Parts: sequence; structure tokens; C-alpha cells
Amino acid sequence: MDGVYAVALPQAAAQLIGVLNAAGHAAYAVGGCVRDSLLGRTPKDWDICTDALPEQVMAAFQSFRVLPTGLKHGTVTVLVDGEGYEITTFRKEVGYSDHRHPDAVAFVSALREDLARRDFTMNAMAYHPQEGLKDYFGGVADLRRGTIRCVGQPKSRFEEDALRMMRALRFAAVYEFAIEAETARAIHACRRLLSCVAPERLRAELDALLCGAAVEKVLLAFPDVIFTLIPELAMAQGFNQHNRYHAYDVWTHTIKSVAAAPQDIILRLTMLLHDVGKPLCFTRDASGVGHFYGHPAAGARLARGILARLRYDRATAVQVERLVEQHCRELPPRDKPMRRALNRLGEAGVRQLLAVKRADIKAQAPDVIEERLLTLCQVERCLDEVLAQGACFTLKDLAVSGKDLLELGMRPGPDVGKTLKALLEDVLDGRLENEYEALLETVKKATE
Repeated sequence: MDGVYAVALPQAAAQLIGVLNAAGHAAYAVGGCVRDSLLGRTPKDWDICTDALPEQVMAAFQSFRVLPTGLKHGTVTVLVDGEGYEITTFRKEVGYSDHRHPDAVAFVSALREDLARRDFTMNAMAYHPQEGLKDYFGGVADLRRGTIRCVGQPKSRFEEDALRMMRALRFAAVYEFAIEAETARAIHACRRLLSCVAPERLRAELDALLCGAAVEKVLLAFPDVIFTLIPELAMAQGFNQHNRYHAYDVWTHTIKSVAAAPQDIILRLTMLLHDVGKPLCFTRDASGVGHFYGHPAAGARLARGILARLRYDRATAVQVERLVEQHCRELPPRDKPMRRALNRLGEAGVRQLLAVKRADIKAQAPDVIEERLLTLCQVERCLDEVLAQGACFTLKDLAVSGKDLLELGMRPGPDVGKTLKALLEDVLDGRLENEYEALLETVKKATE
């Protein structure tokens, strides 16, 4: 990590620090913005900490628009060119009876005391444009090593705020860092405290974790944490598939399929859940070969409950549930079944399904992967060809409309819609060309 002490402080943040300094107060950029700047990443926002009390902060920024967003916890938001910057008074936190929020906050005057309450060393650094970096807990060294380490005793940090465990996993996956051994042991030991965290917060961390570059490593190392969130997956661990197409147990296959999918939350969430129904559907034939008949439908039902419990929005839940249910559906590289698939899923849905199938294949036995991927490439070519032909696969693609049928003499009512659907079925099956005159002639003959 070259130039590790170089923090690219934006002009607005420097201006706010300068205003506080001119009023006689200490002020520093702090936390994630410092971490990301040191890593050469662009921070999402810039937070500032200060020894000024909230009323002193508001007094210092009388010429700015100031929002009292969290006075109880010492935070005000100052707007610069329409962008908000949170400024928070140095503080320590007392008591965490709900394992999530402090029972009380006490303002302090020392920067070090404020940094000591933070979760990980890489997030416990502050920066001042003249004074430079303030690093009391080895954050720079841990960034250099690619290590996630708690400030102080890990067990205490996680008992204070259980969400920190998921944050650790998320940082490990996104930054491709290792979680330090004592911190990792504390995560395993304290994982049940995650039940104290709101599902929405768990979901946000899980999403970021799943889309991280090092997701495979994290899921392999912390299955017990994931099972705390999604206990339905626990049966997958160590579940032998007894099938030559699978070299791994269900959980390891799941992990590898997640990592093989594009870094898109719909796809990675689908891969996490695509085989959740397998252990419930397992049978072995007379030869000892394992089968999982009906597991896509069973998995879709389980996925529906999981996604609802974690408060996923309806659009995400519907897409993931559908992909879990469809992930084993055969899709031959021929025009007719492809038009049917496009009718059922739409182009975006078919491409998502193909991405799911590709990730699934890449996590199977090495000796079957190449052949199966070649077949999948043929399916993709067929999709592109059907789309290039301008093929009809929805009612809106039909060369005739309800208006055309009314002008032909049909009475308004449900028969118009039924007729259009029947025409679409004929077009999808190749019995009719999607041509205006041919479709109208078919309707005329049927009504004579």
C-alpha cells in the first residue's frame, strides 16, 4: 500500500475542519473515509469528529445550513453545496443492553478516547490536513497486512454491537482481507447475538458480503454465522450428493456457485439459495446414486420465507424465488423452446437464468464442466439468434392487436383477449407466422 499516509481530503471537508479550528475546536476526518482514502478507494462520504459540543458546532456554522440530525448522540449535519457532512462530538458509549445500541453517550474531550470505542483498527483512524494521521491502535499496520482486527477485546466489541460481526465478514469479502484469529474466534462465539439485530441491517451486510470478491473464502470460514441468519442452509453442510456430477457436498457446491456468479445481488442471492431444498428431497436409487427430485420447487418455497424474514423488497424476492424454481429447467438450443422461455421470463429473465446455470455448472464435478458449458454456449447463441430475428414471444409483439380484432367485427369482451392469446400460442409453436394478414385470416376462419 504505497503512500499509506496520503489522505485525499476533499475541499469541503477541509473547509469544515478549518471552520471548527478557527473557532478554537479540534476536528478530524474520521472512520471509513480515512480507511478508504488510505486504500486508494473513493469514500462514499466524509465524517468529521470534534471536541466541540453540538451547540458549539451549530454556533460555528451559523452561515451554513445545519441539520440537527442526531443531537442526542452528538451529531449534526452541515450542508456544503447540497451535500451533507456529519460532524460528531468526541464521545464514549456506556452500556449496550440490547447488544446493538449504547444505553448512554458521554461526550469526551480526547480524540483517542473517541477512537477507542470504534469497531476495527482500520476504522479507528483520524486525519487532519496539518497534523496528519492519528493512528493509536495499529490501523495502518493492519491495512498493510490486509487484516481486520477489533479495537480492544473482540468479544466486548461484538457484545456491544452484534452487527459488527457481519460488518467484519463484509469487509473481509469486499476488501479481500483476513479476519485476525482472536477476532474470528469471537465472531464464532458471539454469533447468536445476531438475533438482536434488525433484519434490514443484516440483509444490507449480507448483500455486500455476497457481492464481495472474496465471498468464497468468507463463506467457507464462517458457515455458522450464515446459518444463524439462514438456518435453512445448515443441513447443506456436509451433505454428500452421491452423484458423479457433483464433487462437493451441497454447502461447498453452493459456496462455489455463489463465487462463480457475476457480482450482482439477484444472481448471488439466487446461488446462495438455489439448492436450499436439496436435503429435503434427497433419495438414492438401487445403484446408490443420489437424486433430488423436486428440489427447485421446494427451494423456491423455502426461499420465499427466507427473503420475507430478511425483509427483501418484493421485486428482489420475486426474481430470486423464480430463478431458484427455474434453475434446473431444461432449455434446449432450439427456436421453439427459446421462444417459450422468452414468453415465460422475458429476455432479461432468460439471461439471468443462463447466468445462474453457468454458475451452477462451474461448481460441479470438474470432468463435466467443459461439456455442460459448451451446451450452455449453444443455448446463448440460440437466444441471440431468436432475438435477432425479431421473433414474437409476447402479446405486444403480435402483428395484430385487440383494436384490429374489434375492427374485424369481434365484440368487446374477454373473447378478444382469449383470441390474442390463442394466436400467440400458435406463433410460439411455429404453427403461424407473425404476419398481419395471416393472423387476421386465422381469426376470420375461426369466427365463420
